[in-house]
Amino acid sequence: MDKYIGKRLDARYEVNELIGVGGMSLVYRAYDVIEAQSVAIKILKDEYFGNSEFMKRFKNESRAVAVLSHPNIVKVLNVSFGTNFQYIVMEYISGITLKEYISKKGQIDWKESVQIITQVLKALAHAHSRGVIHRDIKPQNIMITDDNVVKVTDFGIARFFTNETQTMTDKTIGSVHYISPEQAKGLRTDVKSDIYSVGIVLYEMLTNRLPFEADNAVSVAIMQMQVVPQSPRALNQSIPPALEEITLKAMQKNPEKRYFAAESMLEDIEKFTKNIDVKFGYNCFVDENPTKVLPESPNEEKLEEKSRKKKALLITGGIAAALVLFALVFMFITMFTSYGNSKNVDVPNFIGRQISDVQNDKKYKFDFKIERVYEASQPDGIIIDQDPKAGSKQIKANGSIILKVNSSGITVAVPMVVGLSEEEAKSKITNAGLTPEVMYVNDSNSPIGKVKSVEPYENSKIPANSNVKIYVNKASTSDVKVPNVVGKSFDEAKSELSGLGLKISSDIKYEDSDEKKDTVISIDPLPGVYISHDGTVKLTLSSGVKKEKTVALNVDWSDLPEFHEDVNIKVYVNGELDSEKSTTVDSSVTNKTFYFKGNRGTKKIKIKINDYERNYTINFDEY
Repeated sequence: MDKYIGKRLDARYEVNELIGVGGMSLVYRAYDVIEAQSVAIKILKDEYFGNSEFMKRFKNESRAVAVLSHPNIVKVLNVSFGTNFQYIVMEYISGITLKEYISKKGQIDWKESVQIITQVLKALAHAHSRGVIHRDIKPQNIMITDDNVVKVTDFGIARFFTNETQTMTDKTIGSVHYISPEQAKGLRTDVKSDIYSVGIVLYEMLTNRLPFEADNAVSVAIMQMQVVPQSPRALNQSIPPALEEITLKAMQKNPEKRYFAAESMLEDIEKFTKNIDVKFGYNCFVDENPTKVLPESPNEEKLEEKSRKKKALLITGGIAAALVLFALVFMFITMFTSYGNSKNVDVPNFIGRQISDVQNDKKYKFDFKIERVYEASQPDGIIIDQDPKAGSKQIKANGSIILKVNSSGITVAVPMVVGLSEEEAKSKITNAGLTPEVMYVNDSNSPIGKVKSVEPYENSKIPANSNVKIYVNKASTSDVKVPNVVGKSFDEAKSELSGLGLKISSDIKYEDSDEKKDTVISIDPLPGVYISHDGTVKLTLSSGVKKEKTVALNVDWSDLPEFHEDVNIKVYVNGELDSEKSTTVDSSVTNKTFYFKGNRGTKKIKIKINDYERNYTINFDEY
């Protein structure tokens, strides 16, 4: 039987079940008796305890993640490097991976894809600002919680910025569909390596296809280095051209042609969401029928083919051996766990009872998994469903039972209503505890009288009683189509809207923008929506103040003599010490990225690395 399950670590963490097995660690769900909450605990495997290299890697992971604190990154709560075992305590996340979500939904609507990737980029921007590169961004390492929050997980091969290279390890093989070309070559990685992986993830969400697929990992790695991806719009024509530009810029083979930082990609996404017709002019080349790049010489081609086959055999053999070992371990864990919990009991009926009464009843040893749902006709805290049902089967005395508990203060899922009639959609949304708001559009590609789309998107989680916009395709009516006045001056927009009988709300908002003062930068309802002929629209205008820009400055001191103690970094902006950016890093770190904000003009930056000095000039007018 697993030696940790049923034990209490450091008199605080009650280990409940094994929920994951990694390359060098085991992950358990546990209960923190002090904070009264479930947590996830990653414990270094016994066979690596005492191995200086693996213990160093494990400590490096805890050190990398411990410096991070962001709502889109799994939170580290505690670490322990004891004499008998080492572990990292993290928040326990209830939800599914993005990979599972893609498998379930197929192509993800571009609006939802943008929402998801925006949260991933915000997480990476925070990590990069702390000197941490993830190096393993993929849908399997991105969680979507029950509350629809995106969490980046598994910094198992994360590194502080260094000059080190990396070979194709078994960890990399598992992620080969998402690694950057420089990772595939074993070259040095930096923040732009994470950007490339983000591009692959966005590509997969939008198309439900991986850009590079082959029979073995080595072939995929070669494609990452040499093959141009197929156009996303060739696979999904609903993708706006500007979003395709963003995706392909992130996926450029040459790191210098990618976004230089997560913030710069976020800025383009923000521009796109305000005006989906924006043109970036990146002209990223795509091949509608991509082919492999082969060596020029036939002899070189044969040698490369032999090398590929040899590598493939080695990798296949290694993976097969690992799978056999994993199967044996899993078999023994299952056997011993079953032996230790052999008592079976009938499933009681919990429906109609208060959840607090059930949880406080000490006669129950079940592992209750709580799911919050909402039904307006039921009081708060009442259990309205359970799985398995009462009397349906026998389970272990400490087995899992899912209890669905009514709660008016929770989020609920937007129901699936696209393709339904207006009345059917309104009824379904109302029954879900939400308030429908009908908007009319005219789309020749959608059935008349049916719901074309909803906002927020189907299956997204929002607070109960929230408004849901239903966009219904309507035939010719007396309603007026909202024109696209984004990019026009206020006077031009006012003239065009007034000519259609539409009114402008007195609640005009101003936002900083690179556009001229009083230029329309957004309109609500969106262009193309049909509203009453005397309806009102809201405008957001440019304040005339240039939008604050974020510029990333990467400082590399690998050419300096090796430091044996912590490195003190002081940052001066225009001669003034910036105490927030000034920091101390480990002696192994030889590279760090700093972010500077500004509207226009230049800033003089001086970076002092111990007794060494570097000087830079940032011209915000160039960005």
